[in-house]
Amino acid sequence: MVLPEGFVVPPWYLLVPVIVILGSVVALLWALEPPVTDRTVIAFAPWMMFGATLHVLYKLAAFPPSIESLFTAPMVYGVTAIVAGAVWIVAVFLHVGGLQRTISRFVGIAGTAFFTVFAFFAIFLSAETGTITPFWPVIAVVVAGIVTAVAWVTLSLWFTDVAATTGATGALVVFGHTLDGVTTAIGYDVLAASEDVPLSLLLLEAGEALPTAEYIGAGWLFVLVKVALAMVILGLFREYVEEQPQQARTVLALVAAVGLGPAVHNTLLFTVG
Repeated sequence: MVLPEGFVVPPWYLLVPVIVILGSVVALLWALEPPVTDRTVIAFAPWMMFGATLHVLYKLAAFPPSIESLFTAPMVYGVTAIVAGAVWIVAVFLHVGGLQRTISRFVGIAGTAFFTVFAFFAIFLSAETGTITPFWPVIAVVVAGIVTAVAWVTLSLWFTDVAATTGATGALVVFGHTLDGVTTAIGYDVLAASEDVPLSLLLLEAGEALPTAEYIGAGWLFVLVKVALAMVILGLFREYVEEQPQQARTVLALVAAVGLGPAVHNTLLFTVG
């Protein structure tokens, strides 16, 4: 099996409009050519978290049955991209009209607002059933922060040019994938959560087969691979960022989303039980 479990294709009458609207948003952004800097990538971090929150709400059955398939994987990514892209377009016009100092500031504030409102809604739904369990999510975020700091300092000392070139975008890539690794490890080792992605499950099972699994669990290998992979990707992207920074940072933002989205999904899902 190559595709993760839970991979859902919605009905054509929902799929087609999403594809058309997403294509239109991408085409307009392509024509506008808004700048993509470190600040732009960081501004889109809340949107990555927002998309994960929508998927958690889907698992909580918060949406009407007629549209709930819009928030399944991978459809939720397209829906999130449409909303975030539309806000980006609005931000461009507001900036050109002199109503906003920077484009990234408006995008970041809007994304933070969307994520906060929907995350609190998910927590509110779970609070009614008394299933709020914040202990392990908090531990995951703290551990991921520490591991990210160690990894970034190591990268800065041994491969200074890579860290300096990729900047905040690179740090977000490392943190997103580290948090994804830590939450997956905690879910697998502590909370007995299932893993839907075949490749991730293969790594977890490999860690479980090691003699260390009895003492430190199976997830540490998955965390190590995620962190190492993120740092290798940054190393491979160094020249690309130097030569074509706008395109390279756009691709790195997608790489960060692949880590941060599932990471926030795991964190929030563990929180709401």
